[in-house]
Amino acid sequence: MTVQHSIDLARRYFVDDLPGAAIPASRLRNILDSLQKGRALTPLALGYLAQQGLIALHRFAKGDTTYDEFCAAAGPEQERRQQAAEIERQAQHATVLVRAAEQKAREAEWFARQEAARHARESDPKYLAKLKNQALRESYGIDQYIEKDCFPRLMDILCRIDEGNRLSDDDVLWLTTDGKDYYSDRLQTAFHEREADFYAGEYKRTHDPWNAVNASGHYRKCAQAQRAHDLLISIPAERQKLPKLKSAISTTHGGVMRDLKRWEEALRLGDHAHSLTPNDFRPCTLLGAVNFELGNYDLGRNWYAKAIERGASARSIDYDLRGILLRADQGRREEIKAFLLREDLIRYQWVKRLGDRRPDSQGR
Repeated sequence: MTVQHSIDLARRYFVDDLPGAAIPASRLRNILDSLQKGRALTPLALGYLAQQGLIALHRFAKGDTTYDEFCAAAGPEQERRQQAAEIERQAQHATVLVRAAEQKAREAEWFARQEAARHARESDPKYLAKLKNQALRESYGIDQYIEKDCFPRLMDILCRIDEGNRLSDDDVLWLTTDGKDYYSDRLQTAFHEREADFYAGEYKRTHDPWNAVNASGHYRKCAQAQRAHDLLISIPAERQKLPKLKSAISTTHGGVMRDLKRWEEALRLGDHAHSLTPNDFRPCTLLGAVNFELGNYDLGRNWYAKAIERGASARSIDYDLRGILLRADQGRREEIKAFLLREDLIRYQWVKRLGDRRPDSQGR
């Protein structure tokens, strides 16, 4: 049976407004098929028509009216049904609109509360302080949990150094002991920058070469070797008479040349410093480091041994070697490891565990 036939059949019996009338095998459709074929309906089918309010069709199916009488009654009945359906549709649509408006109002109220809460939160001094503290910690690379007892002191340090102030000796002592977990690379760099700028300013003010030496040492530790070089060459060499001062200038300048990979100048300055103060371990440490970086491992070992004889600690020498290893390429690193392990398998066990981390700062 075609779709058009199903529609025509529903129209014939004035039920084309009802969804089930045109659906094959539906209860109403089966009743229409039976009526069209002239078959008597079962009591259940007749009861269904009465339950659905199809009074005219119910009477026609029972044989109480002719088809013409049925049409006369069924038309107005369908109109009333359609009117009622339209009223119901409009009522449902109105209900949907009301519910949508209510939902929109609830959402607007929720967003208004959220905005008010956000505004109140962002205006709260405690919240603003929290944001500032968080930004400070992030800017100095401190992203780990901070112990409650350490928090006030650490934030005070960060605030002061962020404002361009120097740290006190007590601050530095705390950062290298109890607060060492928070002494990040960025914080160390900031500390050395403040110190370098301070001593450079003092040198400009007083012309005391020791201030230039101290500033240069700090510039090296915050990876500003060129600024250290520019400062050191500004010292009038002909005016310096004290061997200790001249040695300190040469040793520091040699370390700067080492940072700039100007190896021959670093060796020359180290030799000059050693000739001025042969009992000072610092020139020996410099010469040991430069020779190791040049691949002169035997010479480097001998200079490091002289440094220890003159007061340098084995620990500081090992730290220096650690920095050299971490800066070296893979081939040179393996050479140095092999050399050190041949020299002293027990002392240099730590080189086997050395990873690929970069050093925190450069040694002299």
